[in-house]
Amino acid sequence: MVAPGSRVLDVGCGDGLLLEMLARNRQVDGRGVELSQRGVNDCVAKGLPVIQGDADTDLADYPKDSFDYVILSQTLQATQRPRVVLEHMLRIGRRAIVSFPNFGHWRVRMQLLLRGRMPRATNLQYSWYETPNIHLCTIKDFVDLAEEAGAVIERGMALDRAGAPFRVAAPLAMMNLFGAQAIFLLKRGRDLRG
Repeated sequence: MVAPGSRVLDVGCGDGLLLEMLARNRQVDGRGVELSQRGVNDCVAKGLPVIQGDADTDLADYPKDSFDYVILSQTLQATQRPRVVLEHMLRIGRRAIVSFPNFGHWRVRMQLLLRGRMPRATNLQYSWYETPNIHLCTIKDFVDLAEEAGAVIERGMALDRAGAPFRVAAPLAMMNLFGAQAIFLLKRGRDLRG
């Protein structure tokens, strides 16, 4: 989803694996923002330009159109104010790419229904009391959030637990039920351009 040679900001970049891959495979001019000091240290050790910062507060400091793409990979559900974060992403980048675990997946639903416990899976490995996931959402929830934030969805796809995309296009209800994760490419709507 990222065009070669683009300017990219990876928010919540963790250890920098995605930034490193984009620099190598897409020759992007990449920057990162990471909350944890350990993640920042890992990135800097790899020679990646990453600063310590918080998506909930620090994105407001970036000027409009600073980047071609702003990426939030597996981090949206850990933010305090997902809508505000998404609005800032769309302001500072020409496009936003957001991926997240889908809490509407059938396995999550079954764990709650049959076991009566919060789910734990490959992409949801924390216990309920120590999880960084504070805003659980489904694919349908995200589509609504994108619309409320004034975003236009250019592309969206459901992914399996390993991160591979579904091979066939599916309606939203099927994506929501069978997608363990999702990824969306967004652009600003008309009301965010001003």
